[in-house]
Amino acid sequence: MKTDTKCIHAGYEPKNGEPRLFPIVQSTTFKYDTSEDMGKLFDLEADGYFYSRLANPTNDRVAAKIAALEGGTAAILTSSGQAANFFSVFNIATAGDHVVASTAIYGGTYNLFNVTMRKMGIDFTFVSPECSDEELEAAFKPNTKAVFGETLANPSLIVFDIERFAKAAHAHGVPLIVDNTFATPINCHPFEWGADIVTHSTTKYMDGHDATIGGCVVDSGNFDWMAHADKFPGLTTPDESYHGITYAERFGKEGAYITKITAQLMRDFGSIQSPMNAYILNLGLESLAVRMERHCSTAQKVAEFLSSHPNVTKVNYPGLPGDPFYERAKKYMPNGTCGVVSFCVKGGRKAAEEFMKHLKLAGIETHVADARTCILHPASSTHRQLTDEELVAAGVGPDQVRLSLGLENADDIIDDLKQALEAI
Repeated sequence: MKTDTKCIHAGYEPKNGEPRLFPIVQSTTFKYDTSEDMGKLFDLEADGYFYSRLANPTNDRVAAKIAALEGGTAAILTSSGQAANFFSVFNIATAGDHVVASTAIYGGTYNLFNVTMRKMGIDFTFVSPECSDEELEAAFKPNTKAVFGETLANPSLIVFDIERFAKAAHAHGVPLIVDNTFATPINCHPFEWGADIVTHSTTKYMDGHDATIGGCVVDSGNFDWMAHADKFPGLTTPDESYHGITYAERFGKEGAYITKITAQLMRDFGSIQSPMNAYILNLGLESLAVRMERHCSTAQKVAEFLSSHPNVTKVNYPGLPGDPFYERAKKYMPNGTCGVVSFCVKGGRKAAEEFMKHLKLAGIETHVADARTCILHPASSTHRQLTDEELVAAGVGPDQVRLSLGLENADDIIDDLKQALEAI
């Protein structure tokens, strides 16, 4: 099936007389006839469900759809995109370990890594996505366990060179984790370029209607954990909390990583997505391919308008021929990038804030990537915790605003931007 067909049909095949749309299994627990039957589940010897804090059939069907869209072998839904990014790293890096991460990532993810996970004993080295080969090589340490980046950085829209960072990660025997939220599997398939793990904030385009919070972690099934057994003991040595199971031996490279997240991290943290939210997410996934085409075409028109306006000093959108990441976007995302445009308003921070006050259609919101056009000033919101130096490294200036184009008529959006820019 092509990707847009998978949006409709992947993850669930109803049998004779079964519901056309899979049901919401809104149950915390599941009944079994014998203790032996349930015991097999606790020993990971049988498939099934016993408590929705770990896994739920509604969630698994949606996760299977996302895995199919990404070309992965296994996936798990989480309560949010932040939970997905946390699990993706913490599943293989613990106290005393080290991770290399791009500086051009979402502010919340940066804070998760640089503050919260440092408190847990995990060290991070942040490198520019445009760093030299020598700088990238110098970032690795003997205890490095992963490399992390975003396909399209939020909000700078820097296009991550997936293939280059994958080669560097693999040369050091560690996986590349890529947050593919902005591009979605409609426009980018990181696994085809060497990425090993993909994460999503499903709250964004996948849901697409500002209706439900969620996240997802997808495994490509390509990284050979046993080939680097000394680096990943959590996957390659017995887990005494699960009766001595060695995940990489029992479930192979296709299933070990997600099974460990489910059986270990989801068991202990409980950051599961609710079945109702998963059901709503699936409704969004069914129209994802159609919506992304509209988001991208509108963003292209708006970016072209902004690039010619005298009150705009800079426009970041990889679809513009003059954008520094235009050629790289053509490589990784030939059919379009996303519906987000970031730009700088002439006059600095005050002018940017004044411009936003005059908008009538675009709402000032912390959200992004849904049906309604919204706008944000990252330096005073999502990236507020960053220092001036960190803001520069993340590609976020004080005069920069992030504009997420919705599904409204493009001319209406442009008219709104025009009158607000003229008002300053």
